[in-house]
Amino acid sequence: MTRGLPRMRRGTRLGIDVGKVRIGVAACDPDGMLATPVENVARGDGDLDRLAELAKEREVIEVVVGFPRSLSGQEGPAAREVRAFATNLTRYVEPCPVRLVDERMTTSVAMRAMQASGVSTRKGRKSVDQAAAMMILQHALDAERANGVPPGEVVTEA
Repeated sequence: MTRGLPRMRRGTRLGIDVGKVRIGVAACDPDGMLATPVENVARGDGDLDRLAELAKEREVIEVVVGFPRSLSGQEGPAAREVRAFATNLTRYVEPCPVRLVDERMTTSVAMRAMQASGVSTRKGRKSVDQAAAMMILQHALDAERANGVPPGEVVTEA
């Protein structure tokens, strides 16, 4: 008897890379196969409104936020800031769940990949946020596809 593959939930998801200046946004297809870049959202006034707008437009089933744990797995100042941001975001996108997923090294990996493909650091600065969001989301999709369990931690309002 052969064992079936784990079940992947159907539905579009948003992937978010929260930076100090910009928020990179990516989305996937309804089958959860491939993450693609969407846009950068300027950090500050109106950023949560824009993310909620994108979530509504795309009828997402969840928002996946990259969570920058330290290499040791601990939560440092950057992780606490992202957790606070994600907690605020839950109020804007409810009832859609917001999940924190490990994003260690995604921005630096995205930057190296862009440089390897010939994109200059200067020109790629704005694209790297979307690329990191895309990598965060793709990793989450691949993890769910592999074991049938949504990755990360669901954020709840404080």
